[in-house]
Formats: sequence, structure tokens, C-alpha cells
Amino acid sequence: MPKVSMTVNGKPVSADVDSRTLLVQFLRETLRLTGTHVGCDTSQCGCCVVHVDGAAIKSCTALALSLDGAQVVTIEGLAAGDALHPMQEAFRENHGLQCGFCTPGMIMSAVDIARRKGPELDEQTIRHELEGNICRCTGYHNIVKAIAAGAKAMGPSSAQAAE
Repeated sequence: MPKVSMTVNGKPVSADVDSRTLLVQFLRETLRLTGTHVGCDTSQCGCCVVHVDGAAIKSCTALALSLDGAQVVTIEGLAAGDALHPMQEAFRENHGLQCGFCTPGMIMSAVDIARRKGPELDEQTIRHELEGNICRCTGYHNIVKAIAAGAKAMGPSSAQAAE
């Protein structure tokens, strides 16, 4: 079996994997990072969103071997010790979750949105950007509120130049 090596949440990892192993499987089954969820297996729901080399991707569509050498951040890697990431805190404060199943993917997508679009996000922009994320519990009102608050809390230094 081929070996894959990458940095996950700041730690170097490597393992022998089947060539068909998806990133989400590698994270959940090999590394036991179960915060990244599998909701649909078809790239429809967004529960599996992680950041790879600074960009949000759906980990159910990426082969682990194709990410050899990549920098991967999962929901487990957002917090700084006991201090939640500002977007995680915003979801908690604004009740942006119910059952919590979609929450890791929503938060990872939200951080990416704030990095790309900046701290001043309007409702229309947030809803448009969340098209690839599905929550089966809510009407999205509190999720949108949480993302707007989280983006503000992340501040202008979180926005990256669009390239």
C-alpha cells in the first residue's frame, strides 16, 4: 500500500493507505478525528468540510493520496487550547446549531467565507456562500447570525486577498 504524509492540525502524520481512501476516511478512521462528519457520500451536504492548504474542501471527494504533503485543518484544529475559535464561539453564542451534526462543516465553511469575504458579511452573501452546506434541523436564521458575528469577531486581519 502507498504511504501518505501530511500535516493535520499542525502535526505531521503519515500512514499506509489504500489508493481509494478518501480524506474523510483517513481523518476519521486512521487518525480518529471524528469531528469531520460524513452526511451524504455525494458531496451534497457539506458535513465533511475541512481546510486543505488554506482552502475549504469537501473531504468526501478528495483522495488522501492526492493530498500528500498538504496542510489540513479539521474542526478539532480550530480552537487554541481551551479557547474556542471566534467562529466556534459565535455558533455557541448565537445558537447556530441544534443536533450539531452539520456544525463542524458549517463552521469550517464559515471560517473560509470570512477569510475570503472579510468581516462584514450580509445575510445574502452568507446564504449564497452556504449553498453547499445542508442543515436538516434549522431554518438557517441562527446559523446566518452566527456566521456574521463570527466573521466580525475574526476581524479584518482574517480576510485574505482574493486571488
